[in-house]
Parts: sequence; structure tokens; C-alpha cells
Amino acid sequence: MRVDPAASPVPEDVVAALDYERHARQRLPADVWAYIAGAGADGLTRRWNREAFDSRRLSGRVLADMSGASTATTLLGAHLPFPILLAPVAHQKLAHPDGELATVIAASACAAWMTVSTLASATIEDIAEASQTTLWFQLYMQAERAATLGLVRRAEAAGYKALVVTVDASINGVRNDEQRAGFRMPPHVRPVNVEGFKAPVSRAGPGESPVFKGLLDSAPTWADIDWLRSETDLPILIKGVVSPKDAELAIAAGMNGIIVSNHGGRTLDTLPASLDALEAVAARVEGRVPLLLDGGVRRGTDVLKALAVGASAVMIGQPIMHALAVAGAVGVLHLLTILRAEFEAAMAMTGCATIDDIDRDVLWPS
Repeated sequence: MRVDPAASPVPEDVVAALDYERHARQRLPADVWAYIAGAGADGLTRRWNREAFDSRRLSGRVLADMSGASTATTLLGAHLPFPILLAPVAHQKLAHPDGELATVIAASACAAWMTVSTLASATIEDIAEASQTTLWFQLYMQAERAATLGLVRRAEAAGYKALVVTVDASINGVRNDEQRAGFRMPPHVRPVNVEGFKAPVSRAGPGESPVFKGLLDSAPTWADIDWLRSETDLPILIKGVVSPKDAELAIAAGMNGIIVSNHGGRTLDTLPASLDALEAVAARVEGRVPLLLDGGVRRGTDVLKALAVGASAVMIGQPIMHALAVAGAVGVLHLLTILRAEFEAAMAMTGCATIDDIDRDVLWPS
């Protein structure tokens, strides 16, 4: 699949993921930017996500034999050309009129795997029809099991290869940036796959908690995960785990993989950085299921560090929206190309010819 660079030119000074972030902030309305870039409460977890990567140093190696070097690996038994996946990101039409359809075209052009959000602004089927790459479907458990199962059956029928169940956002985080900016979802951006579904409603009376009285009525539990596991043969990954204890429960529930994530710092503030949580989870899991990391990845060196700590692959979320806002499908393709090239350079300069060569030895002792 080809992407026409003339359709949406990339600014000449965009040479790294953070350049897309800078340009996107200049282009998007202030309230939309507050939604896309906003974090929970004081933004400490968001900051720690970056600090965790920045604080870990690499141990460079020289004169390594790099013949046959490759970023290819396997994940859930399938060939993965490079270990950078597109995370589920909701409401992508906020950043570009083509939204998820632009993203899937870009992902297809470089064979990157893409995870489609329940809250996508294009249908499950339309995204699949536009795709020439591996798709996973991110599932938010709905208030009614029939609605949840309907989403699963649609994903199965459209050829999605796995389910990603996000479990760390049963209620919205306290997002003060959005509140200060007065963000409201514009009418042209709609969660088309869940329109008409029952939503939690507060039943709180005077002096009662709106969170505990109604908003948590349909929050999923491990019993719902057990039910879902019994209803589909698709691999299931659970996303939003930071606790090693929850990782153990996920394995016991038959999960095929775990995505260590703090939701980009957008839900509960002061959770640990995703990279720090990954280190703790990896020590408990000991390779029994694949681990992925989501949160804070902005450089190819970040990918290398995550794999060294125990990840099989990483996911990128916010950078997709930045690149979409600046240059549509061309921007997302360019972003992925940059990150892959940076990752390859980092592998070469730490003496890692293959993904299997990446271990804790690439990190400078702390």
C-alpha cells in the first residue's frame, strides 16, 4: 500500500517524534490539545514515564558482527517485522478528518500492527477493510454483556487477530487540563461502534458519592474476564496492569499476554512509570506470557530499553495523534519510520544483531 507524500507534506524540521508533538500543539485548538496531551491530576505519572526512560543509560558495544541483523520477532505465534505496535487511541478524528482510516493506511504501508479502540471514530469493519496489516481490537467491557459480546463477534468477523481488554479506566481519571480548557467532544467525532449502548449513570443523592453510586455499577471484575475467555478463541491481552499481583491473576485467567501500562498517565496520577512497573511485572512473570509496554515511548532507544527490561514489544499512543494532526497518514508512516530507524541504530551500537540479543546487558549498571 502506498502513501502519497504530496498529499500531506511533513514539515522539513520534523526529524523526531517530539517534533511532531511541537507542531501538533501549534496546529490544534487549545481544548483539543488539552484532551490529547492532558494527564491525570498533576501529571506526575506522565512525567515519570519519560524520566524512567531518560534515567536508564545504555551500555554501548563495538566491533560486533551485525551480519544478518534484523528487527523481526514473533508475537503470539505470528511474524512481527519490528516490535513497535500502534496502541489503541480513541477519537482519532480529533486530530485528522480521516482519523483511524489514515492511521491504518500508514500502518499497512510499513507492516506495523495496529490496535483499534472501542471508541474509534470509524467502524470496526471500515478500518478492517482499509487494512493490509495485522489488527487487534481493544475492548472496553460494556455495561451489558450482550453489547460486549457483540463487539467481540464483529471483531472476529472482520478478521482481527486478538483482543486487548483495557481494565484500568473503568471511570475517567481526574483530568484537570481538560477541565481548565473546557473540552467537549465536537459533534463530528463520535464513538460510532458503541452508539446506543447503555452507559453508567450516577445514582448519587445529596451527599452521596457519584463514583460509588452508579458509575462503578458496570465496572469489570475478574469474573468478567473469565466469562470473556470462555466466549472467544481469539488471543486476549489485558492492558493496564502495573501490579505483579494482577499479572499473576491475568495468567491464571488464561490471558495470552499482558500490556504493562498506566494509561499514559491519564487515569490515576502517581502510578509508577510504565518502565518501572514493567521491571517488577517481568520479574514475577518470568517469561510465561509476552509482556508489552505502553506509556512514554518517544525514541528508538526507549524501545531498546523496554525490551532489555523484559518487553516483547512496545506500543505508541499519543505520538500517533501528533503525527496525524501534522500530516495525516504520511505523518504516521514517517513517525513509524523514524522510530524504527532509531531502534535499529540503537541495536547496532549496543551490539544486538537480533531481538534475541537484547537483554539487560545493554543497560549500564545502575
